[in-house]
This record gives sequence, C-alpha cells and structure tokens, in this order.
Amino acid sequence: MIKYGIFFLAFALGISSNSQAQFNPTGTEYALVWQEEFDQAGQVNSSLWSFEKGFKRNNELQWYQEPNALVKDGKLIITGKREKVENPKFDAESKDWRINREFAEYTSSSINTRGKYEFQYGIMEVRAKIDTALGMWPAIWTLGISKPWPSNGEIDVMEYYRVKGEATILANAAWADEGQYNAKWDEAKIPFSKFLEQDPDWPSKFHLWRMEWTKESIKIFLDDELLNEVDLARTVNPDGTNPFHEPHYILLNLAIGGNGGDPRSTSFPKEYVVDYVRVYQK
Repeated sequence: MIKYGIFFLAFALGISSNSQAQFNPTGTEYALVWQEEFDQAGQVNSSLWSFEKGFKRNNELQWYQEPNALVKDGKLIITGKREKVENPKFDAESKDWRINREFAEYTSSSINTRGKYEFQYGIMEVRAKIDTALGMWPAIWTLGISKPWPSNGEIDVMEYYRVKGEATILANAAWADEGQYNAKWDEAKIPFSKFLEQDPDWPSKFHLWRMEWTKESIKIFLDDELLNEVDLARTVNPDGTNPFHEPHYILLNLAIGGNGGDPRSTSFPKEYVVDYVRVYQK
C-alpha cells in the first residue's frame, strides 16, 4: 500500500485563524471540486442539501425537522431542543419504535447530499464545533448510494458519544457481514479525556476533521492527528463488492440520546456548528 500519510506531509499547508492545518492543493494533483461555505444566511441551501424527517435510527430520541438547521454568520447551526412533537404516524400496536412512540421529547436536524452531490475518492475537510454534553451524538459521515446499509458502506469521519459511559471521539468504517443488517467495523475509539488533557477548552473551539480516501485506504484525521487508517483490501462485502470503491454522499446531523447517553439532566438548547465542508479530488 502507498503510504499516503508520508505523501501528504509534503503538501503545503495553509493555516487558519486558529492555527489548524488546512489542506492546500497548490502544487499537488488535487483541486477543490465541491464546497459549502454556509455563507448565505437563512435556510439551508436546498440545491445542495436534503433533510431527514422524523424518527430515523438507533432508537434515538430526537425528531428530525427542518427548522432546527439554519445558516447564520457564515456557519451552519444545527440546534438540539427539548420540545414535545406529536408523531403523526403513531400506532400503539406497532412493533416499530418509530411508530409506537406517541411523541418526541427532543428535536434536531439531519442534512445530507444524497442525489445532489456524491463523490468517490479524494479529500474531505469539515471544520466544526461540537457540543460534548451528556446526550449529544453529533456526526460527520458518508454513505454509499448503491445498496442498503451496510452493504453500501459507511464512513464515520466524526462521531462523539458515550462508549461504556465514557465520552469518546470515534472514526470508523462499516461494511457488510454475513446476514441481513450485520456489519463489520474498523473502529477507532479515542477517550475524549485525551483531548481535554491537551486542551481544557477543547469543546469551546472549532476543530478540523479530514478524510483522505484513495482506492487503497481511508485515513481520518482530527486537527491533523491520524485517528484511523482503514485498509480497503479488507472491506469486501460477502457478495464480493467493495462499498468504498463506489460513490458516497455526505451527512451532517446531531442525534440526541441513544449512544449519546441520557439527556434528561442536560440543559437545552444545544448547538452543533459547521463552518464549512470541502472536497478535493485529483
């Protein structure tokens, strides 16, 4: 496998106002091919993003809805709120948790580029500030477009939630195992305490997540620190396909509850703030 980490050390790096390393394609084979700078205040740009709505996955507590995502001061702000929303699909007899809950007690937003922008290989950067309170589960991730999960492949560029009760930063990839809805995972789980030891003010600052995706590997960085490297020679589905050799789309969301923990003692509202999303390709 080509050691792209060494290759990228040779790249020129631009420095942002808070001294985070940014990818600078000058002098490389890469060019900026897609970007969302969130520089148009108001509603999220519907030509770039679609919304998930209602209850979606993982027995999470939030009801996804459009009003919880707005663009202000050059940034996307996804707001988690404690508020009661009636479930229009409610059926007490249903065995589906999305239907047998009469109300949601929390709301948030989840946006994605499915059908509007997909990419295969390249470098994706997202500068964001996450809320690390109990109950929060923010994420930056991608999904393949061609098959149902997990055969389509999932790349978790950033997840923050509780692992055995401990606050954790995760960088993962998932693909299909034998049996419907069974996944194989390549996971990196870094205790959040490590980041707090380095900087007690970490939660109040923006940070830079970067994914370097080639045919051979996926590398996930946080503030230029390598968190996980996934060898794509291993990520083959039982049917012989490799979901990381196919196009993916981008998702940004703030979940509440589930792996995030019990939010009942947490004060609301909470904000997940994204400064930009950029994709570079050869």
